[in-house]
Amino acid sequence: MPTIGIKRDLLFKTLGKKYTDDEFRNLCFDFGLELDEVTTEKQMIAKETGQESSSGASEEIIYKIDIPANRYDLLCLEGLSVALLIFQNKLEPPTYKAAFPKDKSKIQKLIMTESTQKIRPYAVAAVLRGVKFTQDSYASFIDLQDKLHHNIARKRTLVAIGTHDLDTIQGPFTYDALPPDQIKFQALNTDKERTATELMELFSSHAQLKQYLHIIRDSPVYPVIKDSNGVVLSMPPIINGHHSRITLDTKNIFIECTATDLTKAIVVLDTLVCAFSMYCTAQYQAEVVEIIRPDKSVEKYPKLAYRKEVVATKKVNKYIGINEGSDHLANLLNKMCLKSRVCGGEIVVEIPPSRHDILHPVDIYEDVAIAFGYNNILKTLPKTSTIGYQEPLNKLTEQLREQIAQAGFTEALTFSLCSRDDVAAKLGKDIATLPAVHIANPKTLEFQVARTSLLPGLFKTIAANKNMPLPHRLFEISDVVLRDSDTEVGARNERHFCAVNYNKSPGFEVIHGLLDRFMQLLNIPFNPDTGYCLRAHDDSTYFPQRCAEVVV
Repeated sequence: MPTIGIKRDLLFKTLGKKYTDDEFRNLCFDFGLELDEVTTEKQMIAKETGQESSSGASEEIIYKIDIPANRYDLLCLEGLSVALLIFQNKLEPPTYKAAFPKDKSKIQKLIMTESTQKIRPYAVAAVLRGVKFTQDSYASFIDLQDKLHHNIARKRTLVAIGTHDLDTIQGPFTYDALPPDQIKFQALNTDKERTATELMELFSSHAQLKQYLHIIRDSPVYPVIKDSNGVVLSMPPIINGHHSRITLDTKNIFIECTATDLTKAIVVLDTLVCAFSMYCTAQYQAEVVEIIRPDKSVEKYPKLAYRKEVVATKKVNKYIGINEGSDHLANLLNKMCLKSRVCGGEIVVEIPPSRHDILHPVDIYEDVAIAFGYNNILKTLPKTSTIGYQEPLNKLTEQLREQIAQAGFTEALTFSLCSRDDVAAKLGKDIATLPAVHIANPKTLEFQVARTSLLPGLFKTIAANKNMPLPHRLFEISDVVLRDSDTEVGARNERHFCAVNYNKSPGFEVIHGLLDRFMQLLNIPFNPDTGYCLRAHDDSTYFPQRCAEVVV
Protein backbone atom coordinates (compact mmCIF):
# COMPACT_ATOMS: atom_id res chain seq x y z
CA MET A 1 0.00 0.00 0.00
CA PRO A 2 1.69 3.27 -1.11
CA THR A 3 1.90 6.20 1.29
CA ILE A 4 1.80 9.82 0.14
CA GLY A 5 3.02 12.84 2.10
CA ILE A 6 0.96 16.02 1.66
CA LYS A 7 1.41 19.43 3.29
CA ARG A 8 -1.50 19.88 5.67
CA ASP A 9 -2.07 23.60 5.12
CA LEU A 10 -1.94 23.23 1.34
CA LEU A 11 -4.42 20.36 1.48
CA PHE A 12 -6.82 22.32 3.70
CA LYS A 13 -6.55 25.32 1.36
CA THR A 14 -7.46 23.11 -1.60
CA LEU A 15 -10.36 21.57 0.32
CA GLY A 16 -11.57 25.03 1.39
CA LYS A 17 -11.77 24.10 5.06
CA LYS A 18 -9.53 23.58 8.08
CA TYR A 19 -9.83 20.32 10.02
CA THR A 20 -8.44 19.09 13.29
CA ASP A 21 -6.28 15.98 13.00
CA ASP A 22 -9.11 13.83 14.34
CA GLU A 23 -11.66 15.37 11.98
CA PHE A 24 -9.45 14.74 8.96
CA ARG A 25 -8.67 11.22 10.18
CA ASN A 26 -12.40 10.54 10.32
CA LEU A 27 -12.90 12.00 6.84
CA CYS A 28 -10.17 9.72 5.48
CA PHE A 29 -11.73 6.71 7.22
CA ASP A 30 -15.15 7.53 5.76
CA PHE A 31 -13.56 7.67 2.30
CA GLY A 32 -11.76 4.34 2.77
CA LEU A 33 -8.30 5.78 3.49
CA GLU A 34 -6.11 5.96 6.57
CA LEU A 35 -4.21 8.92 7.98
CA ASP A 36 -1.07 7.03 8.91
CA GLU A 37 1.03 9.73 10.55
CA VAL A 38 1.16 13.45 11.30
CA THR A 39 4.75 14.62 11.03
CA THR A 40 7.07 17.33 9.68
CA GLU A 41 9.85 17.35 7.11
CA LYS A 42 12.40 17.77 9.92
CA GLN A 43 11.04 14.76 11.80
CA MET A 44 10.97 12.66 8.62
CA ILE A 45 14.63 13.39 7.88
CA ALA A 46 15.61 12.66 11.47
CA LYS A 47 13.71 9.35 11.34
CA GLU A 48 15.37 8.27 8.08
CA THR A 49 18.92 9.28 8.99
CA GLY A 50 18.82 8.67 12.73
CA GLN A 51 20.19 12.19 13.24
CA GLU A 52 18.80 15.64 13.77
CA SER A 53 17.90 17.18 10.41
CA SER A 54 19.57 20.23 8.95
CA SER A 55 18.35 23.71 9.79
CA GLY A 56 16.97 24.03 6.25
CA ALA A 57 14.31 21.38 6.86
CA SER A 58 10.76 22.68 7.18
CA GLU A 59 8.60 22.48 10.30
CA GLU A 60 5.43 22.50 8.17
CA ILE A 61 2.95 19.78 9.14
CA ILE A 62 2.80 16.85 6.71
CA TYR A 63 0.01 14.29 6.56
CA LYS A 64 1.14 10.81 5.53
CA ILE A 65 -1.86 8.98 4.07
CA ASP A 66 -2.09 5.31 3.11
CA ILE A 67 -3.61 4.89 -0.36
CA PRO A 68 -5.00 1.59 -1.74
CA ALA A 69 -2.54 0.15 -4.26
CA ASN A 70 -5.09 0.24 -7.10
CA ARG A 71 -6.19 3.87 -6.60
CA TYR A 72 -3.60 5.54 -8.82
CA ASP A 73 -5.83 8.64 -9.04
CA LEU A 74 -5.27 9.39 -5.33
CA LEU A 75 -1.45 9.38 -5.39
CA CYS A 76 -1.15 13.17 -5.52
CA LEU A 77 -2.72 16.22 -3.88
CA GLU A 78 -4.70 17.07 -7.01
CA GLY A 79 -6.42 13.70 -7.32
CA LEU A 80 -7.01 13.31 -3.58
CA SER A 81 -8.46 16.78 -3.08
CA VAL A 82 -10.84 16.47 -6.05
CA ALA A 83 -12.01 13.04 -4.81
CA LEU A 84 -12.62 14.33 -1.26
CA LEU A 85 -14.51 17.39 -2.50
CA ILE A 86 -16.76 15.20 -4.66
CA PHE A 87 -17.23 12.83 -1.72
CA GLN A 88 -18.46 15.75 0.40
CA ASN A 89 -20.81 16.90 -2.40
CA LYS A 90 -18.83 20.14 -2.75
CA LEU A 91 -17.83 19.49 -6.35
CA GLU A 92 -19.35 17.81 -9.39
CA PRO A 93 -17.26 15.01 -10.96
CA PRO A 94 -15.21 16.63 -13.76
CA THR A 95 -15.60 15.57 -17.39
CA TYR A 96 -12.26 14.73 -18.97
CA LYS A 97 -11.86 15.34 -22.69
CA ALA A 98 -9.28 14.47 -25.32
CA ALA A 99 -9.30 17.33 -27.84
CA PHE A 100 -7.66 18.12 -31.17
CA PRO A 101 -5.90 21.43 -31.82
CA LYS A 102 -8.00 23.97 -33.74
CA ASP A 103 -5.70 23.50 -36.71
CA LYS A 104 -5.61 19.71 -37.11
CA SER A 105 -2.51 19.98 -39.26
CA LYS A 106 -0.64 21.03 -36.11
CA ILE A 107 -1.41 17.85 -34.21
CA GLN A 108 1.75 16.46 -32.62
CA LYS A 109 3.05 13.12 -33.93
CA LEU A 110 5.29 10.45 -32.43
CA ILE A 111 6.75 8.15 -35.07
CA MET A 112 7.94 4.71 -33.95
CA THR A 113 10.66 2.83 -35.82
CA GLU A 114 10.83 -0.94 -36.33
CA SER A 115 13.85 -1.29 -34.03
CA THR A 116 11.80 -0.23 -30.98
CA GLN A 117 10.00 -3.60 -31.13
CA LYS A 118 13.23 -5.23 -29.89
CA ILE A 119 13.17 -3.48 -26.52
CA ARG A 120 10.10 -1.33 -25.57
CA PRO A 121 7.47 -1.92 -28.25
CA TYR A 122 4.72 0.49 -27.12
CA ALA A 123 4.40 4.24 -26.78
CA VAL A 124 1.60 6.66 -25.86
CA ALA A 125 1.65 10.45 -25.55
CA ALA A 126 -0.39 13.57 -24.77
CA VAL A 127 -0.04 17.35 -24.59
CA LEU A 128 -1.19 19.62 -21.74
CA ARG A 129 -1.69 23.22 -22.97
CA GLY A 130 -1.59 26.43 -20.97
CA VAL A 131 -0.42 24.88 -17.72
CA LYS A 132 0.05 27.21 -14.75
CA PHE A 133 2.40 25.68 -12.18
CA THR A 134 3.16 26.84 -8.65
CA GLN A 135 6.11 25.50 -6.69
CA ASP A 136 3.79 23.07 -4.90
CA SER A 137 1.92 21.83 -7.99
CA TYR A 138 5.23 21.44 -9.85
CA ALA A 139 6.62 19.31 -7.00
CA SER A 140 3.38 17.28 -6.99
CA PHE A 141 3.69 16.70 -10.76
CA ILE A 142 7.20 15.27 -10.34
CA ASP A 143 6.20 13.23 -7.27
CA LEU A 144 3.21 11.62 -9.03
CA GLN A 145 5.50 10.40 -11.81
CA ASP A 146 7.80 8.86 -9.20
CA LYS A 147 4.85 7.18 -7.43
CA LEU A 148 3.56 5.74 -10.71
CA HIS A 149 7.05 4.51 -11.63
CA HIS A 150 7.28 2.56 -8.38
CA ASN A 151 3.68 1.35 -8.33
CA ILE A 152 1.92 0.33 -11.55
CA ALA A 153 5.09 0.73 -13.67
CA ARG A 154 7.00 -1.77 -11.48
CA LYS A 155 10.11 0.40 -11.15
CA ARG A 156 9.97 1.47 -14.82
CA THR A 157 10.15 -2.09 -16.18
CA LEU A 158 6.59 -1.89 -17.55
CA VAL A 159 6.26 1.86 -18.20
CA ALA A 160 8.64 4.83 -18.23
CA ILE A 161 7.32 8.41 -18.19
CA GLY A 162 8.96 11.36 -19.90
CA THR A 163 7.67 14.95 -19.54
CA HIS A 164 9.06 17.79 -21.66
CA ASP A 165 8.66 21.53 -22.26
CA LEU A 166 6.97 21.49 -25.66
CA ASP A 167 8.05 25.07 -26.43
CA THR A 168 11.75 24.02 -26.41
CA ILE A 169 11.36 21.18 -28.93
CA GLN A 170 9.92 20.73 -32.41
CA GLY A 171 7.68 17.92 -33.63
CA PRO A 172 7.17 15.48 -35.21
CA PHE A 173 9.00 13.29 -32.72
CA THR A 174 10.74 9.99 -33.43
CA TYR A 175 10.87 7.03 -31.06
CA ASP A 176 13.87 4.95 -32.10
CA ALA A 177 16.21 2.27 -30.72
CA LEU A 178 19.92 2.68 -31.47
CA PRO A 179 23.24 1.16 -30.38
CA PRO A 180 24.38 2.99 -27.21
CA ASP A 181 27.45 4.52 -28.86
CA GLN A 182 25.18 6.25 -31.40
CA ILE A 183 23.17 8.04 -28.71
CA LYS A 184 24.70 11.26 -27.40
CA PHE A 185 23.02 14.03 -25.43
CA GLN A 186 23.16 16.10 -22.24
CA ALA A 187 21.15 14.19 -19.66
CA LEU A 188 19.00 15.95 -17.08
CA ASN A 189 21.05 17.66 -14.33
CA THR A 190 24.41 16.77 -15.91
CA ASP A 191 27.11 19.16 -17.07
CA LYS A 192 27.89 17.99 -20.64
CA GLU A 193 26.96 15.72 -23.50
CA ARG A 194 27.77 12.03 -23.09
CA THR A 195 27.11 8.87 -25.04
CA ALA A 196 24.62 6.36 -23.66
CA THR A 197 27.51 4.08 -22.72
CA GLU A 198 29.16 6.87 -20.73
CA LEU A 199 25.85 7.73 -19.05
CA MET A 200 25.32 4.12 -17.97
CA GLU A 201 28.77 4.18 -16.38
CA LEU A 202 28.10 7.57 -14.77
CA PHE A 203 24.77 6.48 -13.28
CA SER A 204 26.07 3.12 -12.03
CA SER A 205 26.78 4.83 -8.70
CA HIS A 206 23.78 7.19 -8.76
CA ALA A 207 21.59 6.70 -5.68
CA GLN A 208 18.28 6.67 -7.58
CA LEU A 209 19.04 5.82 -11.20
CA LYS A 210 21.33 2.81 -10.69
CA GLN A 211 18.32 0.60 -9.88
CA TYR A 212 16.95 1.08 -13.41
CA LEU A 213 20.10 0.48 -15.46
CA HIS A 214 19.62 -3.29 -15.62
CA ILE A 215 16.42 -2.85 -17.66
CA ILE A 216 18.31 -1.97 -20.86
CA ARG A 217 22.02 -2.40 -20.01
CA ASP A 218 22.44 -5.76 -21.78
CA SER A 219 20.37 -4.82 -24.83
CA PRO A 220 22.20 -4.22 -28.15
CA VAL A 221 19.98 -1.15 -28.70
CA TYR A 222 18.73 1.53 -26.30
CA PRO A 223 15.42 3.37 -26.75
CA VAL A 224 15.65 7.08 -27.51
CA ILE A 225 13.15 9.83 -28.39
CA LYS A 226 14.21 12.77 -30.59
CA ASP A 227 12.52 15.80 -32.06
CA SER A 228 12.63 16.82 -35.74
CA ASN A 229 15.92 18.67 -35.16
CA GLY A 230 17.63 15.63 -33.62
CA VAL A 231 17.38 16.96 -30.05
CA VAL A 232 17.15 14.02 -27.61
CA LEU A 233 14.13 14.26 -25.34
CA SER A 234 14.79 11.12 -23.33
CA MET A 235 16.49 7.74 -23.14
CA PRO A 236 13.74 5.70 -21.48
CA PRO A 237 13.54 4.24 -18.92
CA ILE A 238 16.70 5.89 -17.52
CA ILE A 239 16.82 9.67 -17.95
CA ASN A 240 15.29 12.66 -19.74
CA GLY A 241 17.30 15.21 -21.70
CA HIS A 242 18.39 18.48 -20.11
CA HIS A 243 17.28 20.54 -23.14
CA SER A 244 13.53 19.84 -22.77
CA ARG A 245 13.40 19.84 -18.97
CA ILE A 246 10.24 20.99 -17.20
CA THR A 247 10.46 24.18 -15.11
CA LEU A 248 8.04 26.38 -13.18
CA ASP A 249 7.71 28.56 -16.29
CA THR A 250 6.69 25.67 -18.56
CA LYS A 251 3.31 26.34 -20.20
CA ASN A 252 2.92 23.45 -22.64
CA ILE A 253 3.91 19.91 -21.63
CA PHE A 254 4.57 16.99 -23.94
CA ILE A 255 4.08 13.70 -22.07
CA GLU A 256 5.40 10.44 -23.52
CA CYS A 257 5.25 6.96 -22.02
CA THR A 258 7.21 4.05 -23.46
CA ALA A 259 6.24 0.59 -22.30
CA THR A 260 6.38 -3.16 -22.49
CA ASP A 261 2.69 -3.30 -21.48
CA LEU A 262 0.31 -1.10 -23.49
CA THR A 263 -2.57 -1.32 -20.98
CA LYS A 264 -0.36 -0.11 -18.14
CA ALA A 265 0.93 2.73 -20.33
CA ILE A 266 -2.62 3.91 -21.05
CA VAL A 267 -3.47 3.80 -17.32
CA VAL A 268 -0.35 5.83 -16.45
CA LEU A 269 -1.01 8.44 -19.15
CA ASP A 270 -4.70 8.81 -18.22
CA THR A 271 -3.77 9.17 -14.53
CA LEU A 272 -1.25 11.96 -15.21
CA VAL A 273 -3.56 13.79 -17.60
CA CYS A 274 -6.65 13.56 -15.37
CA ALA A 275 -4.75 14.80 -12.31
CA PHE A 276 -2.96 17.78 -13.89
CA SER A 277 -5.30 18.90 -16.66
CA MET A 278 -7.00 20.92 -13.91
CA TYR A 279 -4.13 23.44 -14.30
CA CYS A 280 -4.67 23.82 -18.08
CA THR A 281 -6.29 26.86 -19.70
CA ALA A 282 -9.06 24.53 -20.91
CA GLN A 283 -9.62 22.72 -17.62
CA TYR A 284 -9.72 18.89 -17.65
CA GLN A 285 -8.79 18.81 -21.32
CA ALA A 286 -5.72 17.26 -22.97
CA GLU A 287 -4.52 17.52 -26.55
CA VAL A 288 -4.33 14.38 -28.66
CA VAL A 289 -1.03 13.05 -30.04
CA GLU A 290 -0.85 10.69 -33.03
CA ILE A 291 1.29 7.58 -32.53
CA ILE A 292 2.46 6.20 -35.87
CA ARG A 293 3.48 2.58 -35.36
CA PRO A 294 6.12 0.73 -37.45
CA ASP A 295 3.36 -0.90 -39.54
CA LYS A 296 2.11 2.64 -40.40
CA SER A 297 -1.07 2.20 -38.35
CA VAL A 298 -2.08 5.31 -36.39
CA GLU A 299 -3.39 5.47 -32.83
CA LYS A 300 -4.46 8.62 -31.01
CA TYR A 301 -3.74 9.18 -27.32
CA PRO A 302 -4.82 9.97 -24.68
CA LYS A 303 -7.98 7.93 -24.99
CA LEU A 304 -9.65 9.31 -21.83
CA ALA A 305 -12.34 6.75 -22.54
CA TYR A 306 -15.56 6.53 -20.52
CA ARG A 307 -17.43 3.25 -20.27
CA LYS A 308 -20.70 2.13 -18.73
CA GLU A 309 -21.48 -0.68 -16.30
CA VAL A 310 -25.00 -1.72 -15.31
CA VAL A 311 -25.58 -3.10 -11.81
CA ALA A 312 -28.80 -4.39 -10.28
CA THR A 313 -30.07 -2.61 -7.17
CA LYS A 314 -31.10 -5.92 -5.60
CA LYS A 315 -27.62 -7.40 -6.08
CA VAL A 316 -25.86 -4.31 -4.70
CA ASN A 317 -27.96 -4.46 -1.53
CA LYS A 318 -27.46 -8.22 -1.18
CA TYR A 319 -23.66 -8.08 -1.51
CA ILE A 320 -23.27 -5.29 1.03
CA GLY A 321 -26.02 -6.29 3.45
CA ILE A 322 -28.16 -3.14 3.23
CA ASN A 323 -31.61 -2.28 1.90
CA GLU A 324 -31.48 1.04 0.07
CA GLY A 325 -33.42 2.43 -2.89
CA SER A 326 -31.95 2.84 -6.35
CA ASP A 327 -31.85 6.65 -6.13
CA HIS A 328 -29.92 6.57 -2.88
CA LEU A 329 -27.43 4.04 -4.24
CA ALA A 330 -26.91 6.20 -7.34
CA ASN A 331 -26.22 9.23 -5.12
CA LEU A 332 -23.69 7.21 -3.13
CA LEU A 333 -21.87 6.28 -6.34
CA ASN A 334 -21.86 9.93 -7.45
CA LYS A 335 -19.96 10.71 -4.24
CA MET A 336 -17.27 8.22 -5.35
CA CYS A 337 -16.70 10.00 -8.71
CA LEU A 338 -18.90 7.46 -10.54
CA LYS A 339 -21.73 9.33 -12.32
CA SER A 340 -24.82 7.15 -12.01
CA ARG A 341 -28.47 7.20 -13.03
CA VAL A 342 -31.39 4.90 -12.31
CA CYS A 343 -32.96 2.91 -15.13
CA GLY A 344 -35.78 0.66 -13.88
CA GLY A 345 -34.43 -1.64 -11.19
CA GLU A 346 -30.87 -1.11 -12.39
CA ILE A 347 -28.21 1.57 -12.01
CA VAL A 348 -26.19 2.71 -15.04
CA VAL A 349 -22.71 3.68 -13.84
CA GLU A 350 -20.31 5.77 -15.92
CA ILE A 351 -16.67 4.83 -15.27
CA PRO A 352 -14.33 7.82 -15.87
CA PRO A 353 -10.77 7.45 -17.22
CA SER A 354 -9.43 8.35 -13.76
CA ARG A 355 -10.91 5.17 -12.25
CA HIS A 356 -8.98 2.34 -13.91
CA ASP A 357 -9.36 0.38 -10.67
CA ILE A 358 -12.98 -0.47 -11.57
CA LEU A 359 -12.57 -3.86 -13.24
CA HIS A 360 -15.71 -5.72 -12.15
CA PRO A 361 -19.18 -4.97 -10.68
CA VAL A 362 -17.89 -5.93 -7.21
CA ASP A 363 -15.59 -2.87 -7.37
CA ILE A 364 -18.72 -0.76 -7.78
CA TYR A 365 -20.36 -2.55 -4.84
CA GLU A 366 -17.29 -1.72 -2.74
CA ASP A 367 -17.59 1.98 -3.57
CA VAL A 368 -21.25 1.91 -2.52
CA ALA A 369 -20.23 0.32 0.79
CA ILE A 370 -17.55 2.98 1.37
CA ALA A 371 -19.92 5.85 0.61
CA PHE A 372 -22.68 4.29 2.75
CA GLY A 373 -20.21 3.87 5.62
CA TYR A 374 -18.95 0.54 6.90
CA ASN A 375 -19.98 1.50 10.42
CA ASN A 376 -23.53 2.14 9.22
CA ILE A 377 -24.01 -1.39 7.91
CA LEU A 378 -26.25 -3.26 10.33
CA LYS A 379 -24.45 -6.06 12.15
CA THR A 380 -26.24 -9.40 11.83
CA LEU A 381 -25.56 -12.95 12.88
CA PRO A 382 -24.33 -15.28 10.11
CA LYS A 383 -27.16 -17.21 8.47
CA THR A 384 -25.15 -20.44 8.68
CA SER A 385 -23.56 -22.06 11.71
CA THR A 386 -20.17 -23.73 11.44
CA ILE A 387 -17.74 -25.23 13.93
CA GLY A 388 -14.10 -24.29 13.51
CA TYR A 389 -11.31 -26.68 14.32
CA GLN A 390 -7.57 -26.84 13.88
CA GLU A 391 -6.15 -28.37 10.72
CA PRO A 392 -5.13 -31.93 11.72
CA LEU A 393 -1.64 -31.58 10.24
CA ASN A 394 -1.05 -28.34 12.15
CA LYS A 395 -2.35 -29.86 15.39
CA LEU A 396 0.00 -32.85 15.01
CA THR A 397 2.89 -30.50 14.21
CA GLU A 398 2.29 -28.47 17.38
CA GLN A 399 2.22 -31.64 19.50
CA LEU A 400 5.46 -32.92 17.95
CA ARG A 401 7.19 -29.57 18.46
CA GLU A 402 6.42 -29.65 22.17
CA GLN A 403 7.72 -33.22 22.61
CA ILE A 404 10.93 -32.63 20.59
CA ALA A 405 11.65 -29.50 22.62
CA GLN A 406 11.24 -31.56 25.79
CA ALA A 407 13.83 -33.96 24.35
CA GLY A 408 16.42 -31.17 24.60
CA PHE A 409 16.28 -29.67 21.10
CA THR A 410 15.76 -25.97 20.32
CA GLU A 411 13.34 -25.01 17.57
CA ALA A 412 14.54 -22.80 14.72
CA LEU A 413 12.28 -20.87 12.36
CA THR A 414 14.14 -20.15 9.12
CA PHE A 415 13.23 -18.42 5.87
CA SER A 416 11.17 -20.28 3.28
CA LEU A 417 13.29 -18.69 0.54
CA CYS A 418 17.00 -19.30 0.09
CA SER A 419 19.71 -19.07 -2.55
CA ARG A 420 20.21 -21.68 -5.27
CA ASP A 421 23.59 -22.55 -3.76
CA ASP A 422 22.00 -23.25 -0.37
CA VAL A 423 19.77 -26.04 -1.66
CA ALA A 424 22.10 -27.27 -4.41
CA ALA A 425 25.87 -26.61 -4.58
CA LYS A 426 26.43 -26.42 -0.81
CA LEU A 427 24.63 -29.75 -0.39
CA GLY A 428 26.42 -31.38 -3.30
CA LYS A 429 23.32 -31.27 -5.52
CA ASP A 430 22.68 -30.09 -9.06
CA ILE A 431 20.02 -27.36 -9.10
CA ALA A 432 18.69 -28.69 -12.43
CA THR A 433 17.75 -32.01 -10.83
CA LEU A 434 15.86 -30.47 -7.89
CA PRO A 435 12.09 -29.81 -8.06
CA ALA A 436 12.72 -26.25 -6.90
CA VAL A 437 10.39 -23.31 -7.47
CA HIS A 438 12.47 -20.36 -8.72
CA ILE A 439 11.66 -16.72 -8.00
CA ALA A 440 11.36 -14.80 -11.29
CA ASN A 441 12.73 -11.49 -10.00
CA PRO A 442 14.52 -12.08 -6.67
CA LYS A 443 15.30 -9.03 -4.56
CA THR A 444 18.58 -10.51 -3.27
CA LEU A 445 20.82 -13.51 -3.93
CA GLU A 446 19.62 -14.94 -0.60
CA PHE A 447 16.05 -15.34 -1.88
CA GLN A 448 16.28 -17.04 -5.29
CA VAL A 449 14.27 -20.24 -4.76
CA ALA A 450 11.72 -21.72 -2.37
CA ARG A 451 13.50 -24.23 -0.12
CA THR A 452 13.26 -27.92 -0.99
CA SER A 453 14.92 -28.96 2.29
CA LEU A 454 15.04 -27.66 5.87
CA LEU A 455 18.72 -28.60 6.27
CA PRO A 456 20.27 -25.41 4.77
CA GLY A 457 18.32 -23.21 7.19
CA LEU A 458 19.58 -25.15 10.22
CA PHE A 459 23.15 -25.12 8.90
CA LYS A 460 23.00 -21.34 8.46
CA THR A 461 21.58 -20.97 11.98
CA ILE A 462 24.52 -22.96 13.37
CA ALA A 463 27.00 -20.92 11.29
CA ALA A 464 25.54 -17.71 12.74
CA ASN A 465 25.90 -19.01 16.32
CA LYS A 466 29.43 -20.45 16.37
CA ASN A 467 30.29 -18.40 19.43
CA MET A 468 27.60 -20.13 21.48
CA PRO A 469 28.62 -23.06 23.73
CA LEU A 470 28.27 -26.59 22.33
CA PRO A 471 26.30 -28.72 21.78
CA HIS A 472 23.84 -27.15 19.35
CA ARG A 473 20.73 -29.27 19.07
CA LEU A 474 18.30 -27.68 16.63
CA PHE A 475 15.12 -28.82 14.91
CA GLU A 476 12.49 -27.42 12.60
CA ILE A 477 9.10 -28.70 11.46
CA SER A 478 7.92 -26.56 8.54
CA ASP A 479 6.83 -26.68 4.93
CA VAL A 480 9.10 -27.01 1.94
CA VAL A 481 7.91 -26.17 -1.58
CA LEU A 482 8.25 -28.68 -4.42
CA ARG A 483 7.49 -28.19 -8.09
CA ASP A 484 4.50 -30.31 -9.13
CA SER A 485 2.91 -30.09 -12.58
CA ASP A 486 -0.18 -31.97 -11.38
CA THR A 487 -1.32 -29.12 -9.13
CA GLU A 488 -3.20 -26.01 -10.23
CA VAL A 489 -0.37 -23.64 -9.32
CA GLY A 490 2.46 -25.93 -10.45
CA ALA A 491 3.83 -26.50 -6.93
CA ARG A 492 2.84 -28.02 -3.59
CA ASN A 493 3.77 -27.62 0.06
CA GLU A 494 5.10 -30.59 2.00
CA ARG A 495 5.56 -30.69 5.80
CA HIS A 496 9.10 -31.80 6.72
CA PHE A 497 10.95 -32.49 9.98
CA CYS A 498 14.68 -31.86 10.31
CA ALA A 499 17.01 -32.06 13.32
CA VAL A 500 20.73 -31.38 13.72
CA ASN A 501 23.14 -32.30 16.52
CA TYR A 502 26.32 -30.20 16.33
CA ASN A 503 29.05 -31.10 18.83
CA LYS A 504 32.74 -32.02 19.17
CA SER A 505 31.80 -35.71 18.87
CA PRO A 506 29.58 -37.20 16.13
CA GLY A 507 26.70 -38.12 18.47
CA PHE A 508 24.89 -40.47 16.09
CA GLU A 509 23.12 -41.97 19.09
CA VAL A 510 21.59 -38.55 19.89
CA ILE A 511 19.96 -38.25 16.49
CA HIS A 512 19.00 -41.94 16.45
CA GLY A 513 17.40 -41.53 19.89
CA LEU A 514 15.44 -38.51 18.71
CA LEU A 515 14.25 -40.47 15.66
CA ASP A 516 13.09 -43.33 17.90
CA ARG A 517 11.21 -40.87 20.12
CA PHE A 518 9.66 -39.20 17.07
CA MET A 519 8.43 -42.53 15.70
CA GLN A 520 7.20 -43.57 19.15
CA LEU A 521 5.05 -40.43 19.25
CA LEU A 522 3.62 -41.37 15.85
CA ASN A 523 2.99 -44.93 17.08
CA ILE A 524 5.30 -46.45 14.45
CA PRO A 525 7.37 -49.38 15.87
CA PHE A 526 11.02 -50.12 15.02
CA ASN A 527 10.25 -53.13 12.83
CA PRO A 528 11.19 -53.64 9.15
CA ASP A 529 7.89 -55.38 8.43
CA THR A 530 5.29 -53.39 10.34
CA GLY A 531 7.05 -50.12 11.18
CA TYR A 532 10.30 -48.39 10.24
CA CYS A 533 13.97 -49.25 9.90
CA LEU A 534 17.26 -47.68 8.82
CA ARG A 535 18.97 -48.52 5.54
CA ALA A 536 22.46 -47.60 4.32
CA HIS A 537 22.33 -44.90 1.68
CA ASP A 538 24.70 -42.78 -0.38
CA ASP A 539 23.80 -39.11 -0.62
CA SER A 540 26.07 -36.40 -2.04
CA THR A 541 25.25 -34.15 0.93
CA TYR A 542 26.87 -36.53 3.44
CA PHE A 543 30.25 -38.26 3.83
CA PRO A 544 30.42 -41.66 2.10
CA GLN A 545 29.06 -44.49 4.26
CA ARG A 546 27.94 -41.97 6.89
CA CYS A 547 24.33 -41.71 5.76
CA ALA A 548 21.19 -43.75 6.34
CA GLU A 549 17.66 -43.31 5.11
CA VAL A 550 14.57 -43.90 7.20
CA VAL A 551 12.28 -46.47 5.61
CA VAL A 552 8.65 -46.70 6.73
